[in-house]
Amino acid sequence: MSGKKKGLGRGLSALFGDEKPKDKPQDIRQSNFVSISDLSRNPYQPRQHFSEEKLEELANSIKKNGIIQPIAVRPNKTENGKYEIVAGERRWMAAQRAGLHEIPVTILNLSDVESLEVAIVENIQRDDLNPIEEARGYKRLNEEFKYDHESISKLMSKSRSHVSNTLRLLTLPKDVVAMLEEGTLTSGQARPLIGLGNASSIAEEIVSKNYSARKVEYLVKSKKNKKPEDKFDANILKAQDRIEKILGLKVNILNKKNNSGRIVIQYKDLEQFELVSDLLTKH
Repeated sequence: MSGKKKGLGRGLSALFGDEKPKDKPQDIRQSNFVSISDLSRNPYQPRQHFSEEKLEELANSIKKNGIIQPIAVRPNKTENGKYEIVAGERRWMAAQRAGLHEIPVTILNLSDVESLEVAIVENIQRDDLNPIEEARGYKRLNEEFKYDHESISKLMSKSRSHVSNTLRLLTLPKDVVAMLEEGTLTSGQARPLIGLGNASSIAEEIVSKNYSARKVEYLVKSKKNKKPEDKFDANILKAQDRIEKILGLKVNILNKKNNSGRIVIQYKDLEQFELVSDLLTKH
């Protein structure tokens, strides 16, 4: 584990310019300008979706200002004189749109293992990966580098629960995963669906009715706990939210098929109890 982290540190410090060691690392050469056609994408790139709008914005910026930060590359092992992108693929794509013929690169002599690790960490730390791309990055760190959840959380400066919950998104049905990739469903909306047999149908309901993450939690809970005579109603949920906003307290409305039921108001202390009591006894 320590060997991996050392290699990663060298690659990232050179790539990001965050550290300036006294002794120049031996695995880095000076920046060069190379033909844009001599570069190929990183096969370990975790990002699969690139925003067309952001690519156009970056291309326009490059037309005006050029590429300020060199793209990190390593020599292509099968084609002499050509290079494989380690990090900076989005800048490379935008440079092509901007009509550049040469771009600045920093050449790193990295192994396949280091290239994979740098690509995953660079993307997760510096770019807005969608939740599934992030989860797949964590999965590769776990399976190919044998990092456990605790090690990934320290490496990525994320909480362990965030790493575990993100990885669990990969267990959702394929159509729900696709919604997360497309951005029609957020991780907060999708998380309560993990492990449900009817996750796909609930996901469709969430998207069509634009439920918040809070509403999703209530919806899933009601579907898990409801008895045959119980009935979930979006109007009941709206009423519950309205009462919660007025009281400032958590409220559960349990409505049965015959429209009988109960309203449960939760309070944490005597002050909150007196507030509810005063509101209910006012004439």
